[in-house]
Amino acid sequence: MTTQRSLGRKTVVSKVPVKLLEQLCNAVGVSGNEDEVRRIVIEQVKPYVDECTVDALGNVLAVKHAKKKGALRVMFAAHMDEVGFMLVQDDGEGLFAFEPVGGIDPRQLIAKPLLVGKDRVEGVIGGKPIHLTKPEERRNAPQVSSLRIDVSPGSAGKVKVGDYATFATRFHRAGDSLFGKALDDRLGVATLLELARVNPGDLEVLFAFTVQEEIGLRGARVAAFDFAPDMAFVIDSTPAFDLPLPDEDSENVQYNCRLGAGPAIYLADAGTISDPRLIRFLVQLASENKIPYQFRQPGGGGTDAGAIHLTGAGVPSVSISIPGRFAHSPVLHARVQDWQNTLDLLQLILIHADRSILAVDRS
Repeated sequence: MTTQRSLGRKTVVSKVPVKLLEQLCNAVGVSGNEDEVRRIVIEQVKPYVDECTVDALGNVLAVKHAKKKGALRVMFAAHMDEVGFMLVQDDGEGLFAFEPVGGIDPRQLIAKPLLVGKDRVEGVIGGKPIHLTKPEERRNAPQVSSLRIDVSPGSAGKVKVGDYATFATRFHRAGDSLFGKALDDRLGVATLLELARVNPGDLEVLFAFTVQEEIGLRGARVAAFDFAPDMAFVIDSTPAFDLPLPDEDSENVQYNCRLGAGPAIYLADAGTISDPRLIRFLVQLASENKIPYQFRQPGGGGTDAGAIHLTGAGVPSVSISIPGRFAHSPVLHARVQDWQNTLDLLQLILIHADRSILAVDRS
């Protein structure tokens, strides 16, 4: 028998599920191949929701029904997929040409260990050694076409063209810091799974665990069309560019967001101008409940909100992200306290969200 958690007016009822996050991060879920993550999500969410289905693209759509008809339909979304690679050509002797799946910087690839194929065959990305490179080659990022994934002749028959590969990084925690290959966006997935344990009260709560976000927000568009929500909150990870600048006298004004400053509320990004009414709602919740928050600086990048807000007749949407250093690399670094504050803010949404939020002017 499962238990439901009811939220009080002042609340911190849930602690972030670090063990679950570890399981999710160590799972393989490159865009288009989210099966392993999907199985974990279904197992974890089913006991706490009234409906749980998988759509044609592979999104997990879970619903907690309100206690009354005509309730406000509130959507929460987080993507299950991660960046990675696909084998595209067999060069023999265990060497494979590959293409990145999602945005990955080629400078970070040489000598990185990988897990390849459904059997997680160990491999490594190989390139020309420094002894054989010219000075001009060292100044430029390598071309992906010049690199190969090497699984060794002994494992050559265990993988094939079309197989996926992911970084072999294992999740670990060090004090308040979290390190993992796919914190973007397994942090969001774990957060939604914890949120699903909460009693929704007067809301119809819609959880979308989406696919193929890293290659074009594809799952989110389909999920939002199915749900037809009244408003949407997208939970993701956003890059924290908060490292010191080379010039010690210079202030870093291009930081995007910072570790330790709380959830990052989006004003705008490359794909979305967030609904100002939802921004005000989040800021009020955070301020009144002494939850630290920051604004994610407008600029490039995007989240599933870019697809959700354009669905149907339009969906008021906003993104809330947990900051993390070294995005789309073999290892990301996030902070437990930022994650906890994000979960606390989301739980307050379940208490306070109502139709009055959207009944005011947008300006």
